[in-house]
Amino acid sequence: MSDTLNILFLAVEAEPFVKIGGLADVAGSLPLALRNLPDRSGSGVNLDVRLVLPLHRVLRAESATLRPVAEFPVIRHGRNIPTRVFEMSMAGMPVYFISGEPISSAASVYSMDPALDREKYAFFSMAALELVTRIDWQPDIIHANDWHTALAVYAARTRQIDPKLKPPRTVLTVHNLPFMGGDGSETLAAYGLVPPGDGRLPAWARTQPLPMGLWAADAVVAVSPTYAREILTPDFGCGLDGFLCSRSASVTGILNGLDLVAWDPGTDKCLCRNFSSADLSERLVNKAALQKQLGLQEDPRRPVLAMIGRIDHQKGVDIVPEVLRNMRDQAWQFILLGSGDPVLENILRNLELEFPERVRSVIRFDAQLSRLIYSGADMLLMPSRYEPCGLAQMIAMRYGCVPVVHATGGLVDTVVECETGFLFHQETPAGLHEALLRALSIYASPERWADIQCNAMAQDFSWPLSAAQYANLYESLTH
Repeated sequence: MSDTLNILFLAVEAEPFVKIGGLADVAGSLPLALRNLPDRSGSGVNLDVRLVLPLHRVLRAESATLRPVAEFPVIRHGRNIPTRVFEMSMAGMPVYFISGEPISSAASVYSMDPALDREKYAFFSMAALELVTRIDWQPDIIHANDWHTALAVYAARTRQIDPKLKPPRTVLTVHNLPFMGGDGSETLAAYGLVPPGDGRLPAWARTQPLPMGLWAADAVVAVSPTYAREILTPDFGCGLDGFLCSRSASVTGILNGLDLVAWDPGTDKCLCRNFSSADLSERLVNKAALQKQLGLQEDPRRPVLAMIGRIDHQKGVDIVPEVLRNMRDQAWQFILLGSGDPVLENILRNLELEFPERVRSVIRFDAQLSRLIYSGADMLLMPSRYEPCGLAQMIAMRYGCVPVVHATGGLVDTVVECETGFLFHQETPAGLHEALLRALSIYASPERWADIQCNAMAQDFSWPLSAAQYANLYESLTH
């Protein structure tokens, strides 16, 4: 085997180029962590990882800094779509940006038109495969992420990329199974892709990008070990559980990592006071600043509960108001930061009107305020109905904000009951209420609470741990 494994990493968003959701954190960190891994257990194998992204409109202003590397056509309905590829380097890693009419004509990374997104990302996937025939570099592994790039995995299996090239092995990471891309029959026909005829795959799934990629991939990776097991069940498998069970030997779970440099309470410039587990009293400065900024009573001993992120049914936001009403006789403050479902947003605004001295519903995206909340709130609530991995609970622990979470997906894999946080097993108001009562009883004992904070802050969720597992997977596929 070669002393270098070449990995073509496909994603549609990545920090620092464009960020809409959590995929950008993964695609911006994992490829670099893979490249920076030490020599693989003395085997002499290094990883040459290269990232491929669409040249979204939001990146056009930076296109002058990109170096053109290839021009070629992508065939759609027998017509050539001119395609250009540009390159730049990020910390020594080549990053390719693909441009063509389906990408440049789209106003945003994701639109409200599923057909438009399917066309754009089918084009991107086909162009990414064509790219490897135009540069002096052959991938051993194509690593795709979610439905947007799943067709690259499918096409790599069902059509020959180049007769002179050895067929690459493929990995597909599933960040959120319910988002499958929708019926792409017209798009598949346009790019000459024939749906799989495998009877294990439900008929409705054979023209949807993600299921097609799941069928074709040599390895399927869910973003946490527990989520990998959950998607094999009817409750979380979204109708694909039977198919996924039939190839369960190829399904694994690797927990996403956390950028420990970007998320460091000791150096974070958004905080009023930097701190570490060596002196948690410094953290109280941030709590006071948070309470003051949001017009809450400044009280170091009053527990501040918080939620940060998308306001959505999946996140369990709807069960929180009932829980807080049932706890009205106890001392607490509650802060929510996020946006999403307008109906839920209105419910939360009304909750603030109901508890004007104790609740703040901040309905917007605010990166700086989120950091102050992580550093000043006492507990982070995550009553998610499902959570493939979750990033907020890892950030919260790093900042000494104790998570109270529903026992699902990556939350189970990162939070340890009464050691680094609190879990509840029934996704109901009663379940969250009971977990909060347990947390508040320990919060009343400052020394015990500080032990939990310190345990949480000591957890290692760094990307090299996850990257090493991906590297082992790559090597197993190429042996």
